[in-house]
Amino acid sequence: MEINQAYQPGEVVYVIIRNPHAQNVANVQEAAIVASPDDSSQLALFLYETYYPLTDEFAIYRTLEEAEQAYENVFGIDDFYG
Repeated sequence: MEINQAYQPGEVVYVIIRNPHAQNVANVQEAAIVASPDDSSQLALFLYETYYPLTDEFAIYRTLEEAEQAYENVFGIDDFYG
């Protein structure tokens, strides 16, 4: 299934996002699925007051618990919020 078909506008999701200035730093952030401001037929991820094209490059989870578990599995620590 294409990622744009897996979500609906208005959904709240959680993403694991790395700090672009320190690649060993990541955290779990809440984001919203919205219509892309550039192409209303596509979806975007609204995060940090910015629209990002919805792609499979993001680690997107439907619940905070799923995101926290994935974070712990990858980073092996319990500090989910950097």
